[in-house]
Amino acid sequence: MQLYELSIAAAAEAIRTRELSPVELVESVLDRLEQVERHLQAYVTVAAEEARRAARAAEQDVAAGRLRGPLHGIPMGLKDLIDVAGAATTASSRVRAGHRADADSTVAARLAAAGAVLLGKTHTHEFAYGLTTPQTHNAWDRDRVAGGSSGGSAVAVAAGSATFALGTDTGGSIRVPSALNGVVGLKPTYGLVPRHGVTSLSWSLDHVGPITRTVEDAALVLSALAGHDPRDPASLAAPGSRYRPGGATELTGLRIGVPHNYYFDHVDPEVEAAVRLATAELESLGAQLVEVEIPMTRYVQATQWGLMVPEATAYHERTLRAVPELYQADVRILLEAGELMPAGDYLRAQRSRTLMQQAWARLLNEVDVIAAPTVPATAVKADDEAITWPDGTVEGVADAYVRLSAPANITGVPSLSVPVGHDTAGLPIGMQLLGRPLGEAVLLRVGHAYEQTRPAAPAGSGVTKRRGGPGGVAPAAPASAGTSA
Repeated sequence: MQLYELSIAAAAEAIRTRELSPVELVESVLDRLEQVERHLQAYVTVAAEEARRAARAAEQDVAAGRLRGPLHGIPMGLKDLIDVAGAATTASSRVRAGHRADADSTVAARLAAAGAVLLGKTHTHEFAYGLTTPQTHNAWDRDRVAGGSSGGSAVAVAAGSATFALGTDTGGSIRVPSALNGVVGLKPTYGLVPRHGVTSLSWSLDHVGPITRTVEDAALVLSALAGHDPRDPASLAAPGSRYRPGGATELTGLRIGVPHNYYFDHVDPEVEAAVRLATAELESLGAQLVEVEIPMTRYVQATQWGLMVPEATAYHERTLRAVPELYQADVRILLEAGELMPAGDYLRAQRSRTLMQQAWARLLNEVDVIAAPTVPATAVKADDEAITWPDGTVEGVADAYVRLSAPANITGVPSLSVPVGHDTAGLPIGMQLLGRPLGEAVLLRVGHAYEQTRPAAPAGSGVTKRRGGPGGVAPAAPASAGTSA
């Protein structure tokens, strides 16, 4: 087993007991990054020498008994929307060429204080306004989309070129690429993780959260991120918590809602089968499965786009008028469309969100968790623009990928995507768990319990494949119990 395959939890324990040096871990991940990056293009920038210096400092701290916690010496990537003082934040766009941050974002500062080692900035779909991250290749099949907009972060974690990474999620942008690359992605409760210093797409829908290989790792990162920051107007006053799913694998007493509408409509049969098998596993662990009806489903996409489009356009108003030619065509079209949206439509979307939040609150009084597919299909080929369902319905790729993830952004409830297997093409499938506001601990408990029923898979196990082209990346070593399925 290679060091770059270690989970955060396993690496942290080895560092704590001095069986592993942060320098050894960071060098292993940097070596892996050098090996796979030319194939996957997960990173915008790599700060290898800065990472080595930080690893040496962490090694000295550990030797002197100054261990800061489980993230000390752990190598990470940050989505290229997240400010780090003195580093470029380009949002993967020519519009931001040459831009450097004056100060750390709140999340970057908190991770630095925890001792995490920054490897570099990961690619996003330009300004996070898309669901594919076209410049980055899927870790399991380089001819397929990475998912977006946090595609670079998810691919880096899946490939072993980061032990964990941060993404942002406005309509599914943490969970979609996590599902498509076979890793864990957590969109926290709206306001739990501060967004100060993070480039916005849609301020009333934006979230920041971790992408990791295991649910336990997601809990460790969330513990470092969560907590109030007055510089973010949406930041919750609730204090941060320590999130650890613990060793328990039974779920007796928990009620898990399985939707009979919406979440299984226009879903690939292999995705549906994998998710239903996963819910059966949860039942075998003691949970009670309850059939539920998702409210207001006909309004989900209209509400999501009705909020996101005008807010994104407002954020980009000056640069859209000054340098429109610097935007990619797909993003520019969406931004220009926002200029034409009537104020009344935006206000109706706001009212719809309020009603949806109230309806979901009633639903989540009936069950503790909802289990459903993260995305309706696995990763499409990079040049596919639409998905055709068996009944002949044609759906755009972005619409398909956002359809099942958007409700959690509109309502602000937490959502955790966990891997639940692969389709016959070998592509990962994800299940999302949705819970009550500030119910992350319950989601992490359920996700962790399910994860223990799955055989482990090594980091980078998927990057050995490239359909339709030569070459490939050497397979990873056998997995340890510390890596996720």
